[in-house]
Amino acid sequence: HLLLFLLFVGPFNCFASYSRATELFYSLNEGLPAGVFIGSLARDLRLPTAGGQHPTSLQPPLSFTLASHGLGGQYVQLDNRSGELHTSAVEIDREALCVESSEATIFGGSAAVSSSSSPESCLLLLDVLVLPQEYFRLVKVKIAIRDINDNAPRFPVPHIRLSVPENAPVNTRLAIEHPALDPDMGTNGVQTYRLRDNYGVFTLDVEENENGERTPYLIVMGALDRETQDEYVTVIIAEDGGTPPLVGSATLTVGISDINDNCPQFNDSQLNVTLYGNSSLGTHVATVHAVDMDLGSNAQITYSYSQKVSQPSRDLFHLNESTGVITLSTKVDGDTPRLHRLIILGNGPGCIPAVITVLVTIIKVMMRPPEVVPRFIANEVEGVVYLKELEPVNTPIAFFTIKDPDEKYKVSCYLDGDGPFRLSPYKPYNNEYLLETTKPLDFETQQLYEISVVAWNSEGFHVKKVVKVQVLDDNDNSPVFSEQLIELSIEENNVPNAFLTKLHATDADSGERGQVSYFLGPDAPSYFALDKTTGVLTVSTQLDREEKEKYRYTVKAQDSGFPPRESIATVTITVLDKNDNSPRFINKDFSFFVPENFPGFGEIGVISVTDADAGQNGWVALSVLNGSDIFVIDTGKGVLRAKVSLDREQQSSYVLWIEAVDGGDPALSSTAKITILLLDINDNPPLVLFPQSNMSYLLVLPSTLPGSPITEVYAVDKDTGMNAVIAYSIIGRRGPRPESFRIDPKTGNITLEESLMQNDYGLYRLLVKVSDHGYPEPLHSTVMVNLFVNDTVSNESYIESLLRKEPDISVEEKQPQISIEPAHKKMESASCMPTLVALSIISLGSIVLVTGMGIYVCLRNGKKHHRADENLEVQIPLNGRINLPMLEKKPMEISNI
Repeated sequence: HLLLFLLFVGPFNCFASYSRATELFYSLNEGLPAGVFIGSLARDLRLPTAGGQHPTSLQPPLSFTLASHGLGGQYVQLDNRSGELHTSAVEIDREALCVESSEATIFGGSAAVSSSSSPESCLLLLDVLVLPQEYFRLVKVKIAIRDINDNAPRFPVPHIRLSVPENAPVNTRLAIEHPALDPDMGTNGVQTYRLRDNYGVFTLDVEENENGERTPYLIVMGALDRETQDEYVTVIIAEDGGTPPLVGSATLTVGISDINDNCPQFNDSQLNVTLYGNSSLGTHVATVHAVDMDLGSNAQITYSYSQKVSQPSRDLFHLNESTGVITLSTKVDGDTPRLHRLIILGNGPGCIPAVITVLVTIIKVMMRPPEVVPRFIANEVEGVVYLKELEPVNTPIAFFTIKDPDEKYKVSCYLDGDGPFRLSPYKPYNNEYLLETTKPLDFETQQLYEISVVAWNSEGFHVKKVVKVQVLDDNDNSPVFSEQLIELSIEENNVPNAFLTKLHATDADSGERGQVSYFLGPDAPSYFALDKTTGVLTVSTQLDREEKEKYRYTVKAQDSGFPPRESIATVTITVLDKNDNSPRFINKDFSFFVPENFPGFGEIGVISVTDADAGQNGWVALSVLNGSDIFVIDTGKGVLRAKVSLDREQQSSYVLWIEAVDGGDPALSSTAKITILLLDINDNPPLVLFPQSNMSYLLVLPSTLPGSPITEVYAVDKDTGMNAVIAYSIIGRRGPRPESFRIDPKTGNITLEESLMQNDYGLYRLLVKVSDHGYPEPLHSTVMVNLFVNDTVSNESYIESLLRKEPDISVEEKQPQISIEPAHKKMESASCMPTLVALSIISLGSIVLVTGMGIYVCLRNGKKHHRADENLEVQIPLNGRINLPMLEKKPMEISNI
């Protein structure tokens, strides 16, 4: 008993109990994952490897082995060295292992079922061999599988039906034959039942038998009446006791069976009937009808005469027991009473009969009335003539023979009632009349006519024969749309399958001929759908107004007649605009070329922008995001203007961002980049940077070789392109031999053309014109280049005084010619000239040195007075010896900038 107690109250993982009989008991929950620890055989058997005891090195290690690998062995893993048991990858399902409610023992590869007092017992039995020989034993391991709430209650059938008699007393108990089943055990099994809706007349109770099975019972809590409600449909819910509880349900239908609790009843208590004494046998006198609210045999009614009805009345009038129809059964004669009181009983099983009184008054006739004998030509059933509409005029309906049974009186007849009918004598026969139509019948105008053929004799006795004419419908009407032009509108970007409208067409015909079906015309796009039955028109895709704004197609309404008739209507759909398109510039980048000094508010260019939307959504306003202090844009025309005149020399280009905003709500926008490039115009003359002044001068040594650069004129032009291409030219010269110097028209370099002689000493003044190539009129500047040819500067003040005098220079109007040549050719020619000069000096050096020294003094003295007479203003006294202090004060040579 202690072992069984420990078997079910152990910890979540497991517990073990050791006995000297080498049996171990463990328990664990079902449904555990792989690797959950169950127990250690070595520790629980107190073998040497457990509890800190270790075998000596001479002892072999312990080994644990399953005796067989059957059904039980697949659920556990045994460590052969440590003896530890763990769950395997095969999940343990207690309900699958232990199907029976008694103890099931799974042993190796076989399973045996034995009775047990505990229905929750489910054991897994393993045989484990412990080796080596010193520790050999056979260990029986029993693992109890504990149940968890992993199964919900389940009814064996989804729909349970019960029948309760309507007279069932309160507290009547009805067993529900299909209780819910739950494979779980104990409290995890089914515990309670409940109804979702008890209608105030039912409740549930649960009874438990000796085996612990719980059966639900339906208890009647209120009065039932089948005639008020014959069926109750609810849901029965079964709930187990797990945590959390699981539930199952089934539909419970309680049918209320009928009992004979209602008796027949007549709607009236008395009927008054008049009967002519000359009526023929079988004439219908009256019909009585009683009602019983019960069903089947409980509602069966029979009719009979009360015992108070006299026998002559019984003989004169026949009563049908089943239908309650009273007919004339014998001929009325002069001795027949004029008033008959017929008391009729409506009999039901187990009921007091219902009573109705029929008073029949017989009118005695001294002569026989005229006879009207119909012979129908058209289809007739029980006095009703059936004619199709649109039958032609004069369609015959019936012949009527009018005669006097006594052959004493003249009989005439006429037609009574409204309708397109005519009753006329059918000649050459006497007393024969033909009933026919006078115009086509129209079912849609009137479906039923009731006319009477009235015969009367010369004594004024009238007889009427009623004829009912039922007009049969024909498919003579086409469906008619409520509107021939159906104008619809829908906003673009609609949801798929959006509802547009419900078409409606009517057909005046009846039955199938008036059933209308709807179809799209062949010109309808495929993404429109029209429900054939309901006429609901939908669109299956999103519409885009910018892609298509108007749709126009036909729809057809067709009836089900044979052949079918149809009509056509036109559907127009206007797609309304939504602001789903941003303004779009024709180009993302615009470039405009504008001449500088462009007048303020002049048109620079037009920014073209479009918006695919319509109306206010397509209105676009333009604005300048940056540079708005200089530029402005006409939002209507998109004309870009500058507020002020633009000067390229201050800024050669502008980059603007233009934003276009539409008029939608919310508004959409886009931007474009605008690049404005200012085109140069020739509005700046060249600016001479060197020489810096007309008063500056440069010392040129007489020993300077021809072709050597002396100085340069350097100028810049703020303009660009050809407006900034500068040409240099000497337009005025003054000096001893002014042609000795030339200027390069491209670079402005001034070079020595010829060797300087002694009589070439002095001040040279070159008026240099610096001109651009602007169009239409080139601009220029001038600068005076002063060159002083001498060995040294001995009298600076004298030179400065000469510079202050206005030079008498005649201006040459010779335009400099600049040929644009590749740069590498210029470099080649310029690099050869110094080499040639150097070779010439080396080869002639010796001759020039001897000869030059001899004639130097003569030439100098001879020219001295001659030059003084010609040009006194450039005469500079020279000393034979160099004055070093004065030499140190000479101006420094200025190199090219």
